[in-house]
Amino acid sequence: MADQSSNQMWGGRFAAGPDAIMEAINASIGFDKRMAAQDIAGSRAHAAMLGATGILEPSDVEAIREGLLTVLSEIEGGTFAFSTALEDIHMNVEARLKEIIGEPAGRLHTGRSRNDQVATDFKLWVRDQLDAAEAGLLALMKALVAQAEAGADWVMPGFTHLQTAQPVTWGHHMMAYVEMFARDLSRVRDARARMNESPLGAAALAGTGFAIDRHMTAEALGFDRPSANSLDAVSDRDFALEFLGAASICAMHLSRFAEELVIWSSAQFRFVVLSDRFSTGSSIMPQKKNPDAAELIRAKVGRIFGAQTALMMVMKGLPLAYSKDMQEDKEQVFDAADNWMLALAAMEGMVRDMTANREALEAAAGAGFSTATDLADWLVRELGLPFRDAHHVTGSLVAKAEAKGCDLPDLSLAEMQSVHDGITEAVYGVLGVHNSVASRMSYGGTAPARVREQVARWKEILG
Repeated sequence: MADQSSNQMWGGRFAAGPDAIMEAINASIGFDKRMAAQDIAGSRAHAAMLGATGILEPSDVEAIREGLLTVLSEIEGGTFAFSTALEDIHMNVEARLKEIIGEPAGRLHTGRSRNDQVATDFKLWVRDQLDAAEAGLLALMKALVAQAEAGADWVMPGFTHLQTAQPVTWGHHMMAYVEMFARDLSRVRDARARMNESPLGAAALAGTGFAIDRHMTAEALGFDRPSANSLDAVSDRDFALEFLGAASICAMHLSRFAEELVIWSSAQFRFVVLSDRFSTGSSIMPQKKNPDAAELIRAKVGRIFGAQTALMMVMKGLPLAYSKDMQEDKEQVFDAADNWMLALAAMEGMVRDMTANREALEAAAGAGFSTATDLADWLVRELGLPFRDAHHVTGSLVAKAEAKGCDLPDLSLAEMQSVHDGITEAVYGVLGVHNSVASRMSYGGTAPARVREQVARWKEILG
């Protein structure tokens, strides 16, 4: 006869019964152990405050302090035995602390709850990740500025709709990404400033009757102030959502650049050569060099966007204050953080190592009638044509060049004058790509002089 336990509704893995199911669904230690350092930092600050306010005896505070340091060293050394039966990092640490120091461990939880404890730990962890993101963004921006400075006057095609539009400079294109990542850096800094309020001491949801000093613990943990409402403090996950929002926008920027690197490194474009450190070869085609790092960065966006959507769905229907649903707030944030930091580091490495093909860039810059707008502008400036008439004349000249199989500068003066007899030899002065980019002197334009100004500005900002 078949084993009846295998037919139970929870299946083979949970054949031991409902207790096994409950332990598996309730436990978070498998992922929240990543917050061990933050949990111990929060407990040390809380214990010090309990001693300073006279709530705990100095001997208890010292025992707790020493015991927590021992626990931390065990975790960092890899000898700590995590238990799913103890549910989470908080209970695992507290249980081990009791084994080490005995009765004083039970007094550590005075004046707090797991609700404010986990909110504090998670905030500290996210804050650390925001700091890491800031460092990664600064490094990437410096790498881009270095590329821009080296190629401030290298011409390349500027695209709209991935069609050749007007010539730009390599430096100008690199600096466009500096501006994008600068906005990401601003969002990171802004989110960090807004989230820097301490939940510790909010207790379960209503505060505590013990005469604790929340300002002291906030200061000890590097927060600007304690949170002003205990209900909000334990139920707020905006800081995690903002982290994911900033990560998502930045990941989108990284993905756009990654897409360009994939295109640019192809045999059809040959705009850049990526280093072997960030490329792989084909298993059967020896001529191929695949931009795998760029492609993987492009793919990371899905995980990060997904994390933001997942947490929004977790939080969207929760009444105040804490609900167990909020245990599902961490795994996707951890995953998004890992992938964001990895993508930033990989992109910074690719940018530092990549070599732009100046000759290929310049050859492409002049193709596709890229100076047609310069011709139209010349007709307006020099001949006084209304722009719409100049646009029509230029279109006719493009059609003539296209039929002849040449570019605009290759048309003879007679051929140009057959379309408009006012055109003179001076027109050829605006048809070269170098002349074109040099003329774009408006603030924020692609002229090498303007690019060098922006490079100097950002070098001063970035230090």
